[in-house]
Amino acid sequence: MFLAHATAAALLAAAQNAFAAADQPPGGPNGFVKLPAGDSHYKRVKDYVEEVPDPDYHQACDAAREAFRDMKFGVRIHWGVYCMWETAESWPLLGYSNEKRQAYQQLYRSFNPTNFNADEWMDLFQRAGLKVFAFTTKHHDGFSMFDTQTRVKRRVNWTAPGGPALEDCDLAYSIMESPFKRDIVKELCDAAHRHGIRIDLYFSHPDWYDADFRPYALDPVQVDDPGAFGARPGENRRINNPFIAPRPTPAEMQRMMARHRAQLTELLTHYGKIDTVCLDQWLGPAVWPQLRETIKQLRKLQPEVMFRARGIGNYGDYYTPEGFVPGSKENTAMPWMVIYQLGGMWSYQPDAAKYKGATWIVTNLVDVVAKGGNFMVGIGPDARGKFHPKAVEALETTGAWLRINGEAIYSTRPRPGALWKEGETVRFTRTKDNRFVYAISLRWPGQTLALKSVRAKAGSSIILLGVNQPLEWSQESGAGLAIRIPDALQEAGRRPVSMAYAFKIEVAPEAD
Repeated sequence: MFLAHATAAALLAAAQNAFAAADQPPGGPNGFVKLPAGDSHYKRVKDYVEEVPDPDYHQACDAAREAFRDMKFGVRIHWGVYCMWETAESWPLLGYSNEKRQAYQQLYRSFNPTNFNADEWMDLFQRAGLKVFAFTTKHHDGFSMFDTQTRVKRRVNWTAPGGPALEDCDLAYSIMESPFKRDIVKELCDAAHRHGIRIDLYFSHPDWYDADFRPYALDPVQVDDPGAFGARPGENRRINNPFIAPRPTPAEMQRMMARHRAQLTELLTHYGKIDTVCLDQWLGPAVWPQLRETIKQLRKLQPEVMFRARGIGNYGDYYTPEGFVPGSKENTAMPWMVIYQLGGMWSYQPDAAKYKGATWIVTNLVDVVAKGGNFMVGIGPDARGKFHPKAVEALETTGAWLRINGEAIYSTRPRPGALWKEGETVRFTRTKDNRFVYAISLRWPGQTLALKSVRAKAGSSIILLGVNQPLEWSQESGAGLAIRIPDALQEAGRRPVSMAYAFKIEVAPEAD
């Protein structure tokens, strides 16, 4: 073995220096970390949500951010009455006829997922190597999957004589009014606490059942001048045949924000420690002062909770690239997590051919973690409370891979600057103390894995995770690090895994 010579050392130093600025993005005053300016949901609210939060508010503490960054792998569960029609979550309501909208609003009367078992879910999540699960406590359709004590007082009768009309009502519109009559969120949170899995509760700002929430965030109930409530030109074109209702009165707006706050308060007081609150969509400038006060109140209830930044700008603690993986490292100090559908939609996907499989999960997980983020895969159960066999298979296969390679994923950090990758097939992670670098080859490297940006520590051992023997390696001027792969491992059936091969390399400390 030989120490690295000038060429490899110069390459490493140049890459660190060239990208140092990208790894040190400016934060806000008082230590606030800021969303990237290009985040789509930030752009949606930045005209009325102040860039710098009020002095009396603080984001989640450093320890909470650190724990969030350690998770790496999670699952995102969309579940509601929409599973009864095996359709996408909530969004089809925008295109439904009035008759179908009215029928949808009655689905809760027969929703009865008797095969749901929270501990079985958590057992699956543990086998899959998942560290956190997100669950839709209430999606845009307004149906609450928890025992909310709040009441809906006004809704739309979509098939009223003469056309849709607002009508008085008095119900929770929740799982407790279904035949099931069990608080699903409580059962999941209790099981997660028993299993040591972190909890992320999703909550939609808009509510398309409660007419007090009109006309925010593509509500099928609109008003004559939605721009007065923050809508942008052309934004509502996705709504087929909207019901144009009177503008909400000040009393209705006050009742709306009171119920919004009460439900979030329930979620942060009735279910034990909650690690993350996954807010979604936005409301508007007219009610931003009330929403801002809600976030301040919630922060006092659980100071360490991480808020997704949707609808609240830099009052949030993390953000979520959705349905894509950023092409490079994100130029921000704010934690982030990619969320991505496994089966082509967030809710239950009945078509087995639509599921992308474990190789897709592992490849994206490795790529995202190398760039400094977390990866959360989205699935949904059916009307009985069971996941599709293809989803289960993909998660369990991923879990088998993680049982061998997890140390290259969990609690790791990205290398500085552009050193997160070499070429198209090699990704890197590192330990927090910079002692080890993991080179993860997305394809089998053949006889030799050649790395130009890594310098192994003299006299150290390099191993392929899952193989309990050191590998031969050399480091020569102009050639970088060469790791030789034994002939015995060239036969696919004798390798520890069948995808994404992680090599553990002890190195001289790298800049953080």
